[in-house]
Amino acid sequence: MTAYPISAEPHIPVKRAIEFMVERDFGHLVVSDGEIPKGILTEREVLKAISESRNLNELTIGDVGWQPFTKLDLGDTVLDAAHLMTQNKSRLLVFDDDKLVGIVTVSDLLRAFRKISTDVSLDRVISTNVEKCSRTDSVFDAAKIMHEKRIGSVIVHDVREYGIFSERDLLKCLYSNGFKTDYEIGKYSSSPLIVSDKAIKIHQAASIMAANHIKRLGITQDGYLMGVVTARDLLDAYHDVVQATDPAE
Repeated sequence: MTAYPISAEPHIPVKRAIEFMVERDFGHLVVSDGEIPKGILTEREVLKAISESRNLNELTIGDVGWQPFTKLDLGDTVLDAAHLMTQNKSRLLVFDDDKLVGIVTVSDLLRAFRKISTDVSLDRVISTNVEKCSRTDSVFDAAKIMHEKRIGSVIVHDVREYGIFSERDLLKCLYSNGFKTDYEIGKYSSSPLIVSDKAIKIHQAASIMAANHIKRLGITQDGYLMGVVTARDLLDAYHDVVQATDPAE
């Protein structure tokens, strides 16, 4: 787990929360107005507000909302956490009795599974239905697609190469002075897209993501982009492998 996550109160302005998340490279903040957390503010709530053309300068964390969480105890196992995250799509907070002591992220679980799991093919988890934008499309257009499709990124197509625009890139845009959502996405996308051949297995894909601090990896076949695998895709694959080999399951 990541110990002692940072909390913010619901009355805090969203723009202040975004600044804090970008400066510290966080994808979330625990929302709490006292001892008991209310939920978790994620990049997805900011994306939704932008896609609905809301003025972030006028909004608090309470206005945009947060994601619910599932409670874990310190004695729960990695497999317990993975099961909750994959089956319920839950955000996970760890408690010692009633005290919040940690948060478990996808990256935390991938780090654990790389140590304990068998290496397997990526075939089952590669997403081949990839949403794309032109580099001249606006950031607002990309945000609308991501919100409507409930996805965390779009591939940005250029004449020379592919890039990617993610929820994290959106936060960085909003942190920039003078940014407007009608600006071209090509200026703010992460380029070039980091890719690997379809033949790689899960451990290598997880290592590439960790080394490059990314959560999405382009997958190529015969030199062409054929799909994307995400950190959550890898978690699903690891979870299935461990369940299949665990005699307790």
